[in-house]
Amino acid sequence: MRSADYVEVIEKAIARIGATQADGVARAADLLTATLQAGGVIQAFGCGHSEALAMEIAGRAGGLVPTNKIALRDIVLYGGEPASALSDPELERTPRVAHRLYELAPIKPDDAFIIASNSGVNGAVVEMAQLVKQRGHSLIAITSLEHSARVEPRHDSGLKLSDLADVVLDNGAPYGDASLDYGTGAVGAVSSITAALLAQQMVTEVVARLLALGVTPPVYLSDNVPGGREHNKQIEARYAGRIRRTA
Repeated sequence: MRSADYVEVIEKAIARIGATQADGVARAADLLTATLQAGGVIQAFGCGHSEALAMEIAGRAGGLVPTNKIALRDIVLYGGEPASALSDPELERTPRVAHRLYELAPIKPDDAFIIASNSGVNGAVVEMAQLVKQRGHSLIAITSLEHSARVEPRHDSGLKLSDLADVVLDNGAPYGDASLDYGTGAVGAVSSITAALLAQQMVTEVVARLLALGVTPPVYLSDNVPGGREHNKQIEARYAGRIRRTA
């Protein structure tokens, strides 16, 4: 079964990440724990399918409450741009959109950023990473080092996402992301699954660190369990105006 081939690819990718990214995950968790201890929020950003990483970080059951997702659609939701702006296929390659997104987001100096991009070369992502570092934030990048190494930068600086981050986590995806080629073009993308793994590893490490410090971790319960909604609203109130939850 070809689906079994894909399962084998993913199992190997997960094992490889477990073996090679533990130190990076630990360093990322240290940065994020310090951010939460200082009253900061974790800002997550990704374009295209990398937005899935931001969704994995911000606003989900079992995740940390002081998290915020930044997405390209924010220029419409919060910036007054027409919805047609999102139909531009070059939007994620446009550096200037990063400035607008940063301005529109509820960002404070103590916030840390997690930015995901499989290629790590598109203009909006690299520009956002530059802005983040210029403003003094910690930055964790999730990218495919294999893919990024094989493509040219698309940002005028000549830099890639991995050049700018304090911690770089390799999602283990192959060049082109898809993993199985049956002669009709490769299928079976890897990056969304492995980025989600890295996101959840960071969350569990941050929770462990907070517990060791004697701090009750601000963790979301599912809205679909008794008392979950009430629990979540109570913690969200501490971060009023700092975190946004949209469909």
